Amino acid sequence: MGVGEEESIEQAAAARRERLKALKAAQQLLENPEDDGALVNVENGADDEENDVNVKFRNYLPHDKQLQEGKLAPPELPKFEDPVASEPPVEEKKEDPFLNIAPKKPNWDLRRDVEKKLDKLEKRTQKAIYKLQMMEQQEKEKQLAEEDGGDGPVDDSGN
Repeated sequence: MGVGEEESIEQAAAARRERLKALKAAQQLLENPEDDGALVNVENGADDEENDVNVKFRNYLPHDKQLQEGKLAPPELPKFEDPVASEPPVEEKKEDPFLNIAPKKPNWDLRRDVEKKLDKLEKRTQKAIYKLQMMEQQEKEKQLAEEDGGDGPVDDSGN
């Protein structure tokens, strides 16, 4: 490395430092437009960040007096009004439940167990009765047909 190369590197580093300072100053101007003295402090190399702290505390109360100014009031929640709870309950006529208690019959469990089987048997019985009625009706129709056939016109061709 020659002497000329070292000087060019140093010049590039100094130019970069100047650009970084200018960027910091521009950024602070964007953040705090009313504070025109910030540019002077950055150029001088003084850090005012400790004095210009803009911290907001929602759930924490700091011990430092300066930071306590940043404490925010807790948010106000709107009051919830329950429409169901606001209506008075409808009073029903209450009866003493012990007056209507009747003991169960001793065979209630047997009836419960046999009820399904009895329903099936009832259906089968109804079908059987219907079939018997149909058979009786057919038998009557046959008898009427025979009587009509026997009492009908007599064939006298044999005379």
